[in-house]
Amino acid sequence: MATFHYKALATDGRTRAGTLVVDDDRAAVRELRRQGLTPVFVGAEKQRSFELSFGGKKKAKASDVLHFTQEVATLLNAGVPLDRALEITSELTEQARFKTVVQDLQRTLRGGRSFGDTLAGHPEVFSELYVNMVRAGEVSGSLPVVMDRLAEFERQRDELRGYIISSLTYPALLVTVGSISIFILLRFVIPRFAEAFTSSNIPMPLPMEILLTISSLVQTWGVPVIVLLAAGAAALRTWTRTPEGRLKWDAFRLKIPVLGQALLKADVSRFARAMGTLVANTVPLVQAITITKGILANKVLSNALDVVIKGVKRGEGVAGPIKKAGVFPSLAGHLLTVGEETGRLDEMFHRMADIYEKDTREAIKRFTALFEPIVILVLGVVVGAMILSVMLAITSINQLGM
Repeated sequence: MATFHYKALATDGRTRAGTLVVDDDRAAVRELRRQGLTPVFVGAEKQRSFELSFGGKKKAKASDVLHFTQEVATLLNAGVPLDRALEITSELTEQARFKTVVQDLQRTLRGGRSFGDTLAGHPEVFSELYVNMVRAGEVSGSLPVVMDRLAEFERQRDELRGYIISSLTYPALLVTVGSISIFILLRFVIPRFAEAFTSSNIPMPLPMEILLTISSLVQTWGVPVIVLLAAGAAALRTWTRTPEGRLKWDAFRLKIPVLGQALLKADVSRFARAMGTLVANTVPLVQAITITKGILANKVLSNALDVVIKGVKRGEGVAGPIKKAGVFPSLAGHLLTVGEETGRLDEMFHRMADIYEKDTREAIKRFTALFEPIVILVLGVVVGAMILSVMLAITSINQLGM
C-alpha cells in the first residue's frame, strides 16, 4: 500500500484535499467516489498549485492542535454530540486562523461528511496519522476514546519537542552572543588602540600586535566571510531539501557525538508512540507503519521502515524486520519480540516510547552538560586573551608616559 495525495470537489462545491493509504491511484479514485467526491488530482506527491497554507505557513502550531484535541475529547466523553463539540471548541479557540479551521470543520461535518474526511480536508493542520486514527475511531464507534489517545499522543510529543528546544536554546544563545561580542570587539573596539600606538610611535606589545592583526583581518574580510557563510547556509538548506542531500544530512546528524544518539532516540520514541496509538485502534500493521513513516524527521530511520514493511508483508512480524533494519536500537527489537509473543504489541510500543523519551531527555542533558562548559571555556579564553592584550597595551603606554 502507498500514500496518495488528492484534490477533489464535494457536492457542496467546496474543495477537499488530503491523503489516502491504498494500493494504487485507481483505488484512490474509487474510494473518493465512494465518499461522494469528484477527484480533481490524485498522485503520490502533492500538487504544488493545490497546496494549502495556514497563514502563510505549512503547518499549524502544535499547541493549537493539542488544545483542539483535548477540548473535543473532553466534550465527547461528557456526552456532547460532535457537531456541538466543534461549535463549543470554536468559541473557545482564541487563535483567529485556527478558529477559522474549526468553523470550516463544523460546516463540512454538517454537510454530511464523516469527521475523518472533514479533518482530511486540512492536511496543513491535521497529520495523516491524526486523520486515520479518527477514521478508525468512527468505524469502531470509539471516537471519544480515540480522541483521548490522540490528545495524550499530541501532549507527549509536544512535551518532548519543547524539552529539546528549551534545552538547546541556552547553548545556542551562548554561542550567538559570544560570537557577536567578539566580532564587535575586533571590528570596532580594538582598532582604536592601533591609533594610539601609531600617533605616539610607542612600540606595540606582541599580544596587542597579534590582536590588531586579527582585527585588521576581521575589518577586511569580516563582511565577505559573513556573506559567504550565509550563502553556504542557504546552499546547505537547498541541498538538504533534495532526497539525496536530506538522506546524507540526516546520516551525518546521527553521527554527531552525544547529540546524534539523542536525535535517534527522539525519532524512535516518536515512531513507537505513533505505532502504539495506531495498533491500539486496530489499524492494520502495514498501514500503521506506512502512516508513521511520514511523521519521522530523520530520513535514515524513515527509509529503514521500508525494510520493515516488506518484512511484515512476508509474514515475519515487526520485531524481526526492526532488528534487520540495522538502524533501530537493539532494545527496540527485543521489546517488540516480547510484545508479539504476549499478544500485547500496542502496550509494548507504548512502553518502548516511554523508555526512549526518557533516554532522549538524558542524552540531551549529557550533551548540554558537556557543550555548555566547553562554550563558556572557549569564550572565556578568547575574551580573556583580548582583555589581557588590551591591559598590557595600556600598561605599556602608561609606563612610557611616566
